[in-house]
Amino acid sequence: MCGIVGYAGNNNGIEPVIEGLSRLEYRGYDSAGIAFQTSAGLRVVKKEGKLENLKGLLQSETNLFSSLVIGHTRWATHGAVNDTNAHPHENETFAIVHNGIIENASKLKEEIAKSNYQFKSETDSEVFLAYLTLE
Repeated sequence: MCGIVGYAGNNNGIEPVIEGLSRLEYRGYDSAGIAFQTSAGLRVVKKEGKLENLKGLLQSETNLFSSLVIGHTRWATHGAVNDTNAHPHENETFAIVHNGIIENASKLKEEIAKSNYQFKSETDSEVFLAYLTLE
């Protein structure tokens, strides 16, 4: 099952979100990721497989700090299990995570494709993001 953990506060929220995701590990998932706001802008880090893979990516970076973080563990319902389909999904402004299934995603995707939006993933979640982007 998917899981979502968020942090908004005055301290660094990256570690608490990773800790929260680790508490969801028993639920089963195929990828994990986080999105966070930095002084340089929005960052998304996501990885196929266990949470340890994501932690490994984060350990290679220095001075990670964000007081606004969202994390997600994904259990694939739409699209292959890979880094691209992992959540969060982002545009230039914000990132989203999503639990559940968007029943009319294929119909919406056809509609959105007419506007020349370039999908990056195979997920129904990105269909939602694309729809918001066009509004």
